[in-house]
Amino acid sequence: GLDLFGVMFVSCITAFGGGIVRDLLLGLNPPAVFHNFPIFMIAFLTSFIVFIVAYIKRSHFSSFKTKVEYINNFFDAIGLAAFTVIGSEVGYINGFSENGFIIIVIGMLTGIGGGIFRDILIDTAPFVFKKHVYAVAAICGSFLYYILRKYVGNVSLASVFAMVSVILLRLLATHFRWRLPKIDIHSENT
Repeated sequence: GLDLFGVMFVSCITAFGGGIVRDLLLGLNPPAVFHNFPIFMIAFLTSFIVFIVAYIKRSHFSSFKTKVEYINNFFDAIGLAAFTVIGSEVGYINGFSENGFIIIVIGMLTGIGGGIFRDILIDTAPFVFKKHVYAVAAICGSFLYYILRKYVGNVSLASVFAMVSVILLRLLATHFRWRLPKIDIHSENT
C-alpha cells in the first residue's frame, strides 16, 4: 500500500488532475488549481484525515468494507457530477460556447481525468475503462448541461439538471450492475 505522502499525493492528483488537463487543453496557464490554494488545502487535509482514520481503524476495516464502498460510491458520484459541470462551464465561458463537442469532451475529461491519473499511478487499469457506467454518465451530464446552458440560458438550471443526471446514472448503474459490453480476448471459446 501507499504511505501517507503517497496517499495524499494520489488524492490531490485525483481531485485536480482532470481540471489541470482541461485547463491545459483550453490554454489556461497556469491551471486554476494553482490560483486557488484553499481548494487545494481541502483535498490535502481531507486525504490526511481519511488516512489517519483508516490507519487507526485498519483492524476493523473488513467489518465495514461494504458500507465504506457504498459511501465512497455515493460521494464519488457527487464529485463526478460536480467536476463534469464545472468543466463544461469552464469550456463554455472560455470561447467554446458554439462548439458542443468540445464542451462535452472537456466536461467528461474534467470529471474522469483525475481518476485515470490515480489508477495509472497505483498501477491498475483505469476504473473508468472497465467498470460501471462512469464516463458515459459524465458524457450524458455534460451533453445535458450544454443543451440547457445554450438553449435555456440558465446556468443554475443547467447545473442542477446535469448534476442530478450524472448522480442518478452512477447510482443506478451501481445498483443494477449496469456494464457496457466488453470483449475478453483472453477467454477461450468452447
